[in-house]
Amino acid sequence: MKDLTTGPVSRHLLATTGFMLVMMVFQTLYFLIDLYWVGRLGTAAVAGVSIAGQLSFIVLALGQMLGVGATTLISHASGRRDPAEAGHLFNQALGLSLAVALGFLVIGLAGLDAYTRAMAADAATAAAARAYLTWFVPAMALQFPLGVMSAALRGTGQFRAPMIVSTVSVTVNMVLAPFLIFGWVTGRPLGVAGAAISSLVSIVVALAWLSTHFTGAGAWLRFSRPDARPRLATWRRLLGIGLPAGFEFAMMALYQAVVYTLARPFGAAEQAGFGIGMRVIQATFMPVVALGFAVAPVAGQNVGARLPERVRAVFRDAVLMATGVMLVLTAAVHLWAHGMVQFFTPDPAVVRAGTVYLRIISWNFVASGMIFVASSLFQALGNTIPSLLASSLRMALVIVPAIILSRLPGFQMTWIWILSAASVWLQLGLSLALLRREFTRRLGPAAVPVPLAAAGVQG
Repeated sequence: MKDLTTGPVSRHLLATTGFMLVMMVFQTLYFLIDLYWVGRLGTAAVAGVSIAGQLSFIVLALGQMLGVGATTLISHASGRRDPAEAGHLFNQALGLSLAVALGFLVIGLAGLDAYTRAMAADAATAAAARAYLTWFVPAMALQFPLGVMSAALRGTGQFRAPMIVSTVSVTVNMVLAPFLIFGWVTGRPLGVAGAAISSLVSIVVALAWLSTHFTGAGAWLRFSRPDARPRLATWRRLLGIGLPAGFEFAMMALYQAVVYTLARPFGAAEQAGFGIGMRVIQATFMPVVALGFAVAPVAGQNVGARLPERVRAVFRDAVLMATGVMLVLTAAVHLWAHGMVQFFTPDPAVVRAGTVYLRIISWNFVASGMIFVASSLFQALGNTIPSLLASSLRMALVIVPAIILSRLPGFQMTWIWILSAASVWLQLGLSLALLRREFTRRLGPAAVPVPLAAAGVQG
């Protein structure tokens, strides 16, 4: 275990954020390279893999549900220096993840044909999706126990091991994929199935390697068969924190689906511009997303150790870091949005649509960064319902009015972008108010020292 309850808070945040950022960069690089290789197989292959990729939203939501609860409760136990409780929580979370993995595997394979037929536009696309998912469904199922192991280590302050395992396994995937897809050396090309098999192999490697950190005399968290027997009370504790986080992620998928639907009458260029804009935002947000992953265990250990001033210090330092990064990114997008979109497509109509989207949405970057920090603090405090409430308000303020506005004459997609940017600032206001209330309830009556960035930055 790494002690996060002593020493400068900012140093812990920077170190742990760095580890998470490396993992995220490699994962993003893998997606880009995988898309490049599959793209050489033709349109049906790309469409088939894209259809299969829709299931990733379900995996990510379920992964959040399992991982957030594990990180929070294990960080609390670590802060209290209670290895027995931490070990119990780890094994219970792992057992729960295995149950979810088995259910996902059975349902995924049983519904394979029905899903591909329903989603695919033609027989060739359906065949590609089926070939890919036959191997990718088991790969996605194994991500649940792998994610819990990584989350458990983060809860104990160990970020280096998951980072090393993740980067090496992603590298294995990137190197192996073209050999299996095109049959290099073997002379037996497997097509899209080869891409999925390379993912499965890399996850098996990562799972086996990461498992070694839970064995041996020096392991603070250890595999224990008695502790892994299902205990519904512990599962309820884990899911009580994790479920709201999972629903929060699922709502983002709903938002994207609504926007794509409303953009359909404006043509493929508007949809593509939004899609590219979302990819640019996902890439640029990596530093603050990594910071959010770091905040939860750093603050969580201090919650467990009953050090309220250090928890408040985590909030202050993280908000200042997030605000600084997001101000830079806001300026960068305003200056270079056109070039960012043009990197992905030469189509002038798509570039124009994506540039407009990015320049409007960038006005909520500072608020979004602070929301990431607030959400992580809710996780550290063991209550993610306020974060879900704030996200739900934002979704309601965007989705319902957007549908109404889309029926008005003269409707333009820019109306939704403005509505979305404004709603994020309202979400931030509610999040800060709820966080102040939660701080008072969990940490005592001291006022939350909201920094100037949280109180006075205007978009």
